[in-house]
Amino acid sequence: MKDATGSGQELQADQAFEALIAALRQGALRANEFITMPQLVESLGYPIAATREAVKRAETQSLVSILPKRGIVVMDASPETTRACLDMRALLDKEGACRLIRAGTPLPLNSLRGAHEDMLQQAQSGNVGDLPAQALQTDLSLHDLLANGLDNPFLRSVYDANRNRLSVIQAARAFLVDRIVSAMEEHLAIIAALRAQDTEQVARAVDHHCRQTMRWWGVDER
Repeated sequence: MKDATGSGQELQADQAFEALIAALRQGALRANEFITMPQLVESLGYPIAATREAVKRAETQSLVSILPKRGIVVMDASPETTRACLDMRALLDKEGACRLIRAGTPLPLNSLRGAHEDMLQQAQSGNVGDLPAQALQTDLSLHDLLANGLDNPFLRSVYDANRNRLSVIQAARAFLVDRIVSAMEEHLAIIAALRAQDTEQVARAVDHHCRQTMRWWGVDER
């Protein structure tokens, strides 16, 4: 376990928070899981003070709930929570995309399209290997681009917190290789709309991607 004194405690709190986020994203801590503070300290490898601060930050993002004198419970992955998180991502994705188009920002669309087409071909070939991890990185590359288009640190902070929640939700579901094909196709439609600089087309493409993700995750639109 790491030790810290003085100003180093603030740095350790930051590091403990990153370790906690990584544990949530990787599924080491799963939706609805209860864990005591001593167990979390041991798991993350940081002192109790830094771990407590990390937990407080995670609670502000609705990633965990603190149970005083007991421990924490990881957020749930219920249909209601999933629907709300996907709806938020779609809303912010659309705004980010429209701002990028209106600003005429140069975008790496050729490389982005190429990466998605390569991933699509790999998924269609049935060559799985470490495809899930690669697919996730390809998937996030587009969403990160749209998030950057928000050009607002407060909106970006909200986007990042929501992405952390979606990671917990994703980890609660079995990975379906078949989903890679449709997801890459949906992303390519978004990229095509960005290339066309068509705000209405990009909004439709993002909405379609959201609806399809809900369907694959077994969530009704409402």
